[in-house]
Amino acid sequence: MIDVAVSPEHCTFASPKALADGVAEWLCTLAVANERELAICLSGGSTPRPLYERLAEHVVASHFPWGRVHWFWGDERFVPLDHPDSNYRMAHNAFLAHVPVPRAHIHPIQTEGLSPTDAAAAYEATLKRFYGANQLDSRRPLFDVTLLGIGENGHTASLFPGDCALDERQRWALAVRGATPEARITLTYPVLNSSRDVAFIVTGPGKRRILARAEAGDPMVPAAGICPVGRLHWFADRAAAPG
Repeated sequence: MIDVAVSPEHCTFASPKALADGVAEWLCTLAVANERELAICLSGGSTPRPLYERLAEHVVASHFPWGRVHWFWGDERFVPLDHPDSNYRMAHNAFLAHVPVPRAHIHPIQTEGLSPTDAAAAYEATLKRFYGANQLDSRRPLFDVTLLGIGENGHTASLFPGDCALDERQRWALAVRGATPEARITLTYPVLNSSRDVAFIVTGPGKRRILARAEAGDPMVPAAGICPVGRLHWFADRAAAPG
């Protein structure tokens, strides 16, 4: 069990399953400890799926305060929400469809009927409405928890090496083109960093080298640019953990 008050910046789990179990318990404990409404920003890709599935299991789901939590996404592929590559679809199928979340508390990045640039602007407007201001205040983070992954090239969310999105400090969300075959929408550093807790979820031996570089603050690794106003956690399985 991870104690929220003293959780270490680095925590290594014996396996991906142990990581999913431990982080789900950490997230549930953190949510239960707060009586106000919370905002959680989700990561996409395949790595967090076991964690999301664990959230839907009775042992966790029966204690989680679903009615007080709002769900957002750190990035999205510019595909329909029911597309197999959609980050929203993955989270929906893994847990949101199986737990009593109020529909109004789910805030996907809309990708249909508008351009990537307009989609980014619309999501920025969504975030600002929820936050209740147009400027972020470090004393009042936007998110309570932001879950992130890291790619073997060091990207996180859809912030890729060498992309101009890495330099954005005013916009809250951007369209990203050229880094992958499909366009993407990503939150920017200031928004991802506006969180009480940021947790990287990392598994597999293919991530060991890049995780070590990110933890060391390598400026060439986009994930190393994550520096939240709150606490930063590195949750890795044994295969991914440096050293």
